[in-house]
Amino acid sequence: MKERARRSRSPTIIDVAAQAGVSPMTVSRVINGRASVDPTTRASVQDAIDALGYTPNLAARSLVTSTELKIGVIYANPSAAFMSDFLTGVFEEASIRGARLILLKGEDGRPPSPAALESLVASGISGMICAPPLSESAAVLDVLRKARVPVAAVGAHDVDNVICVRIDDRLAAYEMTRELIAMGHRRLGFVVGNPDQVASLKRLDGFYAAVREHPGVRATIAQGDFSFASGLAAGDQLLQADPPPTAIFASNDDMAAAVVSVAHRRQLDVPRELTVVGFDDTTAAVMLWPPLTTVHQPVRRLAAEALGLLVAEIATPPRTPAKRADRVLDHEIVKRQSTSPPAGRRHALTPSAVSADANDLRLFHR
Repeated sequence: MKERARRSRSPTIIDVAAQAGVSPMTVSRVINGRASVDPTTRASVQDAIDALGYTPNLAARSLVTSTELKIGVIYANPSAAFMSDFLTGVFEEASIRGARLILLKGEDGRPPSPAALESLVASGISGMICAPPLSESAAVLDVLRKARVPVAAVGAHDVDNVICVRIDDRLAAYEMTRELIAMGHRRLGFVVGNPDQVASLKRLDGFYAAVREHPGVRATIAQGDFSFASGLAAGDQLLQADPPPTAIFASNDDMAAAVVSVAHRRQLDVPRELTVVGFDDTTAAVMLWPPLTTVHQPVRRLAAEALGLLVAEIATPPRTPAKRADRVLDHEIVKRQSTSPPAGRRHALTPSAVSADANDLRLFHR
């Protein structure tokens, strides 16, 4: 059935590139008669065109008639606050570098269809930036690898042949959890993010690492997906525990804001009766009362850095693909009004009392 389906559609520039073992941009250069393609490669591309019966259309012919740097941006993040910061960082850096951005959105956290991705590649993009959760999507990355398109992924962890730009999610969650324990909290709730993202698992791992250091701490976990709606459900679940947590750490600000909303509905005072902390430090963290204590993840800088590294990769002569190292930026714990020691706890522990090795505790990572 798959073979019949392939034969029923017209071959695309992606098909030609795959058969010839080159990038779609190289195929475009051959189609447009550019002299920058060596004769052997040109012959291989022409053989693939002839074998597949490929007929260039007007869009394909215009792929490289312009020297404009075109970058595809793929996203499907449910957090409007995160995406606002992400796109701002990409647009600002693109304006500095004279790059044109072409956006492609997936719905409800799902990747765009393979046809939409192939169409974007065939439009003549020079490279692609992926926002989480698509930065680690096999469905997306497989199409881009096949097309030999350089990729930068924000929030991704150690993905082969992809430029990964992120913070240390595990360390950030560990430090925030240590802060809650230092305040005197012994019943902690944690809202996990999208289970398909490595960052979610790293943050959960950091939370558990801090909890394991203190046998008297009780941890309760609820699953979310980084959306506000999932934070509402998780907040209800955690606060129904007997006894409920005195502090809840949500894996992003949207879910933390939802937990605050649930607390207000239950007539719980935040932070006097419930401490709530988040992750990201987006506008969502300061658009509610009380404003959230949270992990500052420099989303704009991450996006801008990803675009800068991608442009540098595009400008580098072709070479054998290699496993690239992550680019890890700094994070910081931002303290606001959503935290306090638990009710009845007059003397919170100091950070140095949390561990025998006070030097191991880093409240700020710069």
